[in-house]
Amino acid sequence: MSKQRYFITGTDTDAGKTVCTAALLHKAGEQGLKTLGLKPVAAGCEDHGDGLQNDDALLHIEHSTEKLPYMQINPITLLEPIAPHIAAQRIQKPLSAQRIVGLLRGVLMINKADFICVEGAGGWRVPLNLNETFADVAKELKTPVILVVGMKLGCINHALLTYEAILRDGLEIAGWIANSVDGDMLAYEENLETLKAMIKAPCLGEVPFMQEVDIKQVSTYLTLPA
Repeated sequence: MSKQRYFITGTDTDAGKTVCTAALLHKAGEQGLKTLGLKPVAAGCEDHGDGLQNDDALLHIEHSTEKLPYMQINPITLLEPIAPHIAAQRIQKPLSAQRIVGLLRGVLMINKADFICVEGAGGWRVPLNLNETFADVAKELKTPVILVVGMKLGCINHALLTYEAILRDGLEIAGWIANSVDGDMLAYEENLETLKAMIKAPCLGEVPFMQEVDIKQVSTYLTLPA
């Protein structure tokens, strides 16, 4: 079968990109696919004796069938949990789309995985520097996008702006996921129906609010892109 590669973005920080990425990897693995999750840039890393590592990247490793060295999964590690371009500037190691794409292509060229997810950082327009954003990475890779919508007050505006930006950048939207991040959200169903009507792409699932997130359980609410 042909390889499936997706770029995972969100409506904003904490929309649930990492959880949904891991759940998609888990589901694909259960269906017998060789899977790989990549997190090229991670801000908010800790050193427990093996160098800087990030919890999001470790979660992808846990739920990928293909096991690679950590630095191939998350080659750019930033200590501070702040906007990546600011964290990189502070250590005088500026980010660029060309560098990130080069690192990703190096892994993608040699890996045999059938189902690959590349997770961005924050939302679609998170800066890499003062001239480029993470969208430039997805554009260069020409990879279909999966949008994770953090279901909360204001999500319709965030989702539609992101949806329009992805299309304007010339990329295909393979699908979107409604991920409940507010257990007390008012008019949830009405918001969901509005998004389904206005986003012209498949809804890959609705993830309910969970006090304790279980990736295997999350995967049961999702379908893989066609």
